[in-house]
Amino acid sequence: MSTTPTSKHVELPITGMTCASCANRIERRLNKIEGVEATVNFATEKATVDYDPQLTDPDALLGAVEAVGYRAALPLSASATAQLAEELDPAEAETASLRRRLIISAALSLPVLLMAMIPALQFENWQWLSMQLATPVVLWGAWPFHKAAWANLKHGTATMDTLISMGGARPGCGRSAPSSSATRHARHDHAL
Repeated sequence: MSTTPTSKHVELPITGMTCASCANRIERRLNKIEGVEATVNFATEKATVDYDPQLTDPDALLGAVEAVGYRAALPLSASATAQLAEELDPAEAETASLRRRLIISAALSLPVLLMAMIPALQFENWQWLSMQLATPVVLWGAWPFHKAAWANLKHGTATMDTLISMGGARPGCGRSAPSSSATRHARHDHAL
Protein backbone atom coordinates (compact mmCIF):
# COMPACT_ATOMS: atom_id res chain seq x y z
CA MET A 1 0.00 0.00 0.00
CA SER A 2 1.37 3.40 -0.85
CA THR A 3 0.58 6.35 1.34
CA THR A 4 -2.59 8.08 0.15
CA PRO A 5 -4.15 11.35 1.30
CA THR A 6 -6.72 9.34 3.30
CA SER A 7 -4.17 7.14 5.04
CA LYS A 8 -3.24 7.77 8.65
CA HIS A 9 0.15 7.44 10.29
CA VAL A 10 0.77 6.11 13.78
CA GLU A 11 3.83 5.03 15.75
CA LEU A 12 3.09 2.21 18.17
CA PRO A 13 5.43 1.60 21.09
CA ILE A 14 6.07 -2.17 21.28
CA THR A 15 7.14 -4.02 24.43
CA GLY A 16 8.38 -7.55 24.81
CA MET A 17 10.74 -7.64 21.83
CA THR A 18 14.09 -9.22 22.65
CA CYS A 19 15.73 -9.67 19.24
CA ALA A 20 15.49 -8.68 15.58
CA SER A 21 13.42 -11.75 14.72
CA CYS A 22 10.74 -10.47 17.12
CA ALA A 23 10.58 -7.21 15.17
CA ASN A 24 10.44 -9.14 11.89
CA ARG A 25 7.56 -11.31 13.13
CA ILE A 26 5.54 -8.25 14.23
CA GLU A 27 6.21 -6.46 10.95
CA ARG A 28 5.06 -9.44 8.88
CA ARG A 29 1.86 -9.75 10.95
CA LEU A 30 1.02 -6.06 10.60
CA ASN A 31 1.67 -6.08 6.86
CA LYS A 32 -0.81 -8.96 6.42
CA ILE A 33 -3.63 -6.62 7.42
CA GLU A 34 -5.36 -5.12 4.40
CA GLY A 35 -4.58 -1.44 3.95
CA VAL A 36 -1.52 -1.46 6.23
CA GLU A 37 2.12 -0.70 5.52
CA ALA A 38 4.33 -1.12 8.58
CA THR A 39 7.96 -1.20 9.60
CA VAL A 40 9.17 -2.25 13.04
CA ASN A 41 12.42 -1.00 14.52
CA PHE A 42 13.84 -3.23 17.24
CA ALA A 43 16.29 -0.57 18.48
CA THR A 44 13.61 2.07 19.08
CA GLU A 45 10.95 -0.49 20.05
CA LYS A 46 8.41 1.17 17.75
CA ALA A 47 6.23 0.17 14.83
CA THR A 48 5.73 2.86 12.22
CA VAL A 49 2.39 2.18 10.58
CA ASP A 50 0.54 3.80 7.69
CA TYR A 51 -3.01 2.49 7.42
CA ASP A 52 -6.21 3.17 5.54
CA PRO A 53 -8.88 4.03 8.14
CA GLN A 54 -11.60 2.77 5.78
CA LEU A 55 -10.06 -0.73 5.79
CA THR A 56 -8.75 -1.08 9.34
CA ASP A 57 -8.61 0.69 12.67
CA PRO A 58 -5.93 1.15 15.36
CA ASP A 59 -7.47 -1.56 17.55
CA ALA A 60 -6.85 -4.10 14.77
CA LEU A 61 -3.19 -3.03 14.73
CA LEU A 62 -2.92 -3.58 18.48
CA GLY A 63 -4.66 -6.94 18.16
CA ALA A 64 -2.23 -8.06 15.46
CA VAL A 65 0.76 -7.22 17.66
CA GLU A 66 -0.76 -8.99 20.64
CA ALA A 67 -1.64 -12.03 18.49
CA VAL A 68 2.06 -12.74 17.97
CA GLY A 69 2.84 -12.41 21.69
CA TYR A 70 3.94 -8.80 22.20
CA ARG A 71 2.34 -5.71 23.66
CA ALA A 72 1.56 -2.44 21.91
CA ALA A 73 -0.23 0.74 22.86
CA LEU A 74 -1.57 3.71 21.01
CA PRO A 75 0.63 6.76 21.50
CA LEU A 76 -0.42 9.20 24.19
CA SER A 77 -0.87 12.91 23.73
CA ALA A 78 2.13 15.11 24.57
CA SER A 79 0.67 16.26 27.90
CA ALA A 80 -0.29 12.72 28.93
CA THR A 81 3.18 11.47 27.99
CA ALA A 82 4.86 14.15 30.12
CA GLN A 83 2.59 13.39 33.08
CA LEU A 84 3.18 9.64 32.78
CA ALA A 85 6.95 10.12 32.52
CA GLU A 86 6.90 12.09 35.78
CA GLU A 87 4.90 9.42 37.58
CA LEU A 88 6.72 6.26 36.55
CA ASP A 89 9.22 5.34 33.90
CA PRO A 90 8.59 1.65 33.03
CA ALA A 91 11.96 1.34 31.31
CA GLU A 92 13.71 2.35 34.54
CA ALA A 93 11.65 -0.12 36.56
CA GLU A 94 12.51 -2.93 34.13
CA THR A 95 16.18 -1.97 34.14
CA ALA A 96 16.23 -1.96 37.94
CA SER A 97 14.66 -5.42 38.02
CA LEU A 98 17.19 -6.80 35.53
CA ARG A 99 20.07 -5.15 37.41
CA ARG A 100 18.91 -6.80 40.67
CA ARG A 101 18.74 -10.19 38.92
CA LEU A 102 22.24 -9.68 37.53
CA ILE A 103 23.81 -8.69 40.85
CA ILE A 104 22.22 -11.55 42.81
CA SER A 105 23.03 -14.07 40.07
CA ALA A 106 26.65 -12.89 39.94
CA ALA A 107 26.94 -13.16 43.72
CA LEU A 108 25.63 -16.73 43.63
CA SER A 109 27.78 -17.68 40.63
CA LEU A 110 31.10 -16.44 41.99
CA PRO A 111 31.47 -19.16 44.65
CA VAL A 112 30.53 -21.79 42.06
CA LEU A 113 33.23 -20.48 39.72
CA LEU A 114 35.83 -20.34 42.47
CA MET A 115 35.08 -23.85 43.77
CA ALA A 116 35.21 -25.27 40.26
CA MET A 117 38.49 -23.57 39.34
CA ILE A 118 40.50 -23.70 42.59
CA PRO A 119 41.09 -27.24 43.88
CA ALA A 120 41.94 -25.99 47.38
CA LEU A 121 38.33 -24.81 47.77
CA GLN A 122 36.89 -28.20 46.85
CA PHE A 123 35.64 -30.32 49.71
CA GLU A 124 33.73 -33.58 49.78
CA ASN A 125 30.50 -33.22 47.79
CA TRP A 126 31.23 -29.57 46.88
CA GLN A 127 29.33 -30.16 43.64
CA TRP A 128 26.06 -30.35 45.55
CA LEU A 129 26.67 -26.91 47.04
CA SER A 130 27.49 -25.65 43.56
CA MET A 131 24.20 -27.04 42.29
CA GLN A 132 22.31 -25.36 45.15
CA LEU A 133 23.93 -22.02 44.33
CA ALA A 134 23.44 -22.39 40.56
CA THR A 135 19.77 -23.40 40.70
CA PRO A 136 18.42 -19.92 41.59
CA VAL A 137 20.62 -18.43 38.86
CA VAL A 138 19.26 -20.81 36.25
CA LEU A 139 15.63 -20.54 37.35
CA TRP A 140 15.11 -17.08 38.87
CA GLY A 141 17.97 -15.14 37.27
CA ALA A 142 17.06 -16.31 33.79
CA TRP A 143 13.29 -16.12 34.35
CA PRO A 144 12.76 -13.30 31.79
CA PHE A 145 14.37 -15.52 29.14
CA HIS A 146 12.30 -18.56 30.15
CA LYS A 147 9.11 -16.47 30.11
CA ALA A 148 9.85 -15.06 26.63
CA ALA A 149 10.83 -18.51 25.33
CA TRP A 150 7.54 -19.95 26.58
CA ALA A 151 5.54 -17.13 24.95
CA ASN A 152 7.35 -17.74 21.65
CA LEU A 153 6.86 -21.50 21.95
CA LYS A 154 3.10 -20.94 22.25
CA HIS A 155 3.29 -19.12 18.91
CA GLY A 156 5.38 -21.86 17.32
CA THR A 157 8.56 -19.81 16.99
CA ALA A 158 12.05 -19.84 18.43
CA THR A 159 14.15 -16.77 19.21
CA MET A 160 17.39 -16.01 21.00
CA ASP A 161 15.42 -16.30 24.25
CA THR A 162 14.72 -19.94 23.41
CA LEU A 163 18.41 -20.63 22.90
CA ILE A 164 19.38 -18.91 26.14
CA SER A 165 16.62 -20.65 28.08
CA MET A 166 17.50 -24.10 26.80
CA GLY A 167 21.24 -23.52 27.11
CA GLY A 168 20.97 -22.28 30.67
CA ALA A 169 18.61 -24.96 31.91
CA ARG A 170 20.42 -27.97 30.46
CA PRO A 171 23.84 -27.64 32.05
CA GLY A 172 22.54 -25.99 35.21
CA CYS A 173 20.13 -28.74 36.18
CA GLY A 174 20.67 -31.67 33.88
CA ARG A 175 24.37 -32.23 34.36
CA SER A 176 25.18 -31.14 37.90
CA ALA A 177 23.93 -34.11 39.89
CA PRO A 178 25.25 -36.83 37.54
CA SER A 179 28.62 -35.15 37.15
CA SER A 180 29.03 -34.80 40.91
CA SER A 181 28.27 -38.51 41.40
CA ALA A 182 30.66 -39.44 38.61
CA THR A 183 33.38 -37.24 40.09
CA ARG A 184 32.91 -38.77 43.55
CA HIS A 185 33.11 -42.31 42.14
CA ALA A 186 36.12 -41.44 39.99
CA ARG A 187 38.01 -40.07 43.00
CA HIS A 188 37.05 -43.12 45.06
CA ASP A 189 38.25 -45.50 42.31
CA HIS A 190 41.46 -43.54 41.90
CA ALA A 191 42.19 -43.75 45.62
CA LEU A 192 42.00 -47.55 45.54
